[in-house]
Amino acid sequence: MNHIELEARSPDVLVEIKGLLARGIDYEEKQVGLIEEQNELARRRTDTTSNLLQFSSATAKHTEDQTAMALERTSLTRVQTKLSTRSTELAHIRTDLARESTAMAEQRTELALNRTELARQRTKLADTRTALARSRTELAEQRNTLSQRRTDLAQQRNDLAGNRTIRALTRTRLSLQRTELARGRTFLAMIRTGLAFLAIGLTLFRYFGISRWSAFDGALVLLSVILVVYGTKGYRRSHLTDRRIGNLLAQDPGLAQVM
Repeated sequence: MNHIELEARSPDVLVEIKGLLARGIDYEEKQVGLIEEQNELARRRTDTTSNLLQFSSATAKHTEDQTAMALERTSLTRVQTKLSTRSTELAHIRTDLARESTAMAEQRTELALNRTELARQRTKLADTRTALARSRTELAEQRNTLSQRRTDLAQQRNDLAGNRTIRALTRTRLSLQRTELARGRTFLAMIRTGLAFLAIGLTLFRYFGISRWSAFDGALVLLSVILVVYGTKGYRRSHLTDRRIGNLLAQDPGLAQVM
């Protein structure tokens, strides 16, 4: 019975064994790849270590160079300190000399101030005499200036009176033009009203036809024609008057001054 079952299950067992063998081969290949990666990492670490050794040697050399430069800088600092001490001594000597020269300069300044004060007093006396003479001259010039200004003011008053007259005439003409323009607007409004009545009358006549309201429609149309004719004549008359006033204003000197 067991022998028969083993024979029946032998294909499945073979399949499982093949699968296990395939997995083993895959694991071995992965292990070989890991070993190769480990060897590559070990090689890189060796290269890095050699580079670090070279960098350490270069750093030691730079440190030696910096030490030599520091020694030279120390010696230069000592020399500079000696020079600074000597320059300080020279500065003290120059300071003493400057103090002596300052004292002498103060004495010269006092003498110069005394001379300046005397010269200022003489100048004040001369300025006083000059101011008196200038005051007399300025008074005479002021009298002449006032006389000339009075004459100019009189001339300006005459000119302003003439300009006022011209502008009054201009204002009158402008008011006439404004009146004519208002009259023209009134006639235009009359024309618009007549056209509106004409449109209403024609609309009512067309809507209702001939009826008892036809007389009202005719009266409305007649009224509109009268309004349009009267408004047209009035607007034409007002337009001609406005044109004549405009020609007068174009030659008006008062309006030319304003423009």
